[in-house]
Amino acid sequence: MTDTFTRMERSRIMRSVKQRGNKSTELRLIQVFRSNAITGWRRGYPLFGKPDFVFLKKRMAIFVDGCFWHGHDCRNTVPKDNAEYWGRKIQRNRERDRLVTKELSQKNWQVMRIWECELKSKAFTLSFLKNANLNNLLG
Repeated sequence: MTDTFTRMERSRIMRSVKQRGNKSTELRLIQVFRSNAITGWRRGYPLFGKPDFVFLKKRMAIFVDGCFWHGHDCRNTVPKDNAEYWGRKIQRNRERDRLVTKELSQKNWQVMRIWECELKSKAFTLSFLKNANLNNLLG
């Protein structure tokens, strides 16, 4: 299905939609941090790629990626309406994710990406963080 708006009109519409953050997923991770006495994290830190959480002392950036928006195959959800547009959008998001990871890694930042669906299991999230070398931050 083709878009009913011109490219410029669609761009203007999309620019007017302001991001409010992936608050529910971030709050889940904050709950894991707090319940396990993990400290030293910051939100909204001005770093390339806008990570959801930053541990400055460890130079670690954590991104919580939404499964739909970043193309995770857990949901097998493919939009039927305007599928071509959404396919391109998700592909651009994945390319940007790779660029951000590469850029931060080259600047000696450790980059972690957690899928939204993985946060549903606190045990999985905690083991993920332990394996990510946050052991000394765990209470």
